Amino acid sequence: MARPDRLIALIQILKDGRLHRAEDMAERLSVSPRTVYRDMNTLAASGLPVEGTRGIGYQITAAVTLPPLNLTQVELEALHLGLAVVGEEGDAELSSAAMSLSSKIDAVLPEDRRDAPSGFGFAVYPFADAAFGFQHMPPLRAAIRARQKVEIHYASDQGERTTRTIRPLQLDYWGRVWMVTAWCELVGDFQTFRVDKIDTMRVLPAIFTEELGKRYEDYLARES
Repeated sequence: MARPDRLIALIQILKDGRLHRAEDMAERLSVSPRTVYRDMNTLAASGLPVEGTRGIGYQITAAVTLPPLNLTQVELEALHLGLAVVGEEGDAELSSAAMSLSSKIDAVLPEDRRDAPSGFGFAVYPFADAAFGFQHMPPLRAAIRARQKVEIHYASDQGERTTRTIRPLQLDYWGRVWMVTAWCELVGDFQTFRVDKIDTMRVLPAIFTEELGKRYEDYLARES
């Protein structure tokens, strides 16, 4: 598993706010505890509100708020798309300013215990990687509103490429990476997909109805 993907996996483990031992997380990710120690240091140095010590465990600390500014998910998407464009420009001064501004935004974004916290830092997810996924955001949002199924060609954390038919339920921002929570018909369960790892996608004409056990509310209830 690539290091950025492993950091995402660690945040998914920690997002419940509970105390997790490095040994347990290492076993789940098939890595050594020493690797987890290094990854946790990276996340903490990048602004993630995580506390812990070796031998005891790690957990996400209290949320940070951003008064008086409140952003919608779409506004946040637009903001980071703009930063992604500026961050990839050849002007060194503007690129540096984009990275600095993004770090400041990441450092004070409000957290939601249901979602993974943001704040990875530019070095973990360069703008170019995140920007690739923005092309899929408008059709995904439209499919969520219209309750239309979507066919995606997806690259897993292990590099395996599959074709999935999903019911997109929710878009969330996880530290410069957007994720779509969906019901995956291939596995018959809820799945979370990184939008930037979707190679191509196609909105299908099929409309899905809300079924008990397959709704976003059911996903939240299971994760709580």
